[in-house]
Amino acid sequence: MASSSLTSKSILGSTKLGSSSLPSELRRLSSPAVQISLRTQTRKNFQIQATGSSYGTHFRVSTFGESHGGGVGCIIDGCPPRIPLTESDLQFDLDRRRPGQSRITTPRKETDTCRISSGVSEGMTTGTPIHVFVPNTDQRGLDYSEMSVAYRPSHADATYDMKYGVRSVQGGGRSSARETIGRVAPGALAKKILKQFAGTEILAYVSQVHHVVLPEELVDHENLTLEQIENNIVRCPNPEYAEKMIAAIDAVRTKGNSVGGVVTCIVRNAPRGLGTPVFDKLEAELAKACMSLPATKGFEFGSGFAGTFLTGLEHNDEFYTDENGRIRTRTNRSGGIQGGISNGEIINMRVAFKPTSTIGVTKYGNQRQGRNRNDCAWSS
Repeated sequence: MASSSLTSKSILGSTKLGSSSLPSELRRLSSPAVQISLRTQTRKNFQIQATGSSYGTHFRVSTFGESHGGGVGCIIDGCPPRIPLTESDLQFDLDRRRPGQSRITTPRKETDTCRISSGVSEGMTTGTPIHVFVPNTDQRGLDYSEMSVAYRPSHADATYDMKYGVRSVQGGGRSSARETIGRVAPGALAKKILKQFAGTEILAYVSQVHHVVLPEELVDHENLTLEQIENNIVRCPNPEYAEKMIAAIDAVRTKGNSVGGVVTCIVRNAPRGLGTPVFDKLEAELAKACMSLPATKGFEFGSGFAGTFLTGLEHNDEFYTDENGRIRTRTNRSGGIQGGISNGEIINMRVAFKPTSTIGVTKYGNQRQGRNRNDCAWSS
């Protein structure tokens, strides 16, 4: 709040009239003069607080670190005690995220080896905050030296500078996709907890690259496995479409360009009753978490935007009772969420990612890109 001061002015003007020349009613109003208070604003510098690095309530994750700093990681608060946990449990998913695995991802070489320094004792969680750290080993700050004199198109360089007045000229700092290490590690732990207590499974795969779109009917979400997804470098569970996607990436990669795409995520055996109306609806929470990822440009669940082409009769998911006496829906256009609350069906969501902005060519002759690394596609 800006500071303020109070001043007073008479509303009867500066001319003094003799009280004897005024009627009694006006004498009562004019003596003393009616006062009015005016606020004059004293400008203070706008204070910017760099919050926004934490997510969650009961299971809360805070990420830290920059792309070319000493390292990146997270602090996990709210993990239940007595959950078996070792660094290898987290390393499996960190290895899947690790850059430089194939020709269609960023060429940066990192081992992404994690270290747990608190919250775990003798292989079991203690219920206290868990600190996970991954050091950066392939730091090439000189690759980004031209960022100090020019903003990179469609990167966060300009907006970070506009907001904070300072910015990391080495890899984009907090805006780098390397920040997602601080999400993958707690995500691996969250999957472990959900699997143990509810039998919940979470899988994600690439369903679109540029103009190559995998038809939804070609993927059996009831029986999809991680092995099918990991069967190729683009992580598409359909081998035929995987080859088309790889070819689409290769076509632009050799020209120093990039493409975007869509990742589909499903949640099987999600507990019923997750989500709280109205601002904490489950799909709203999922959208916030997904849209905070770097390079995201769209989010939809269930029928998504395609559902707008259907009538209510076509779109409604009819209920029935299965052989185990459970209330189910015959179709799942709701995407496993109705009224902001999970209904026990498969949660189905899709996240759109723009083409990576770090490319090796310029759009206009007077715009300097810098000689940084070329990322031909986002990490899947």
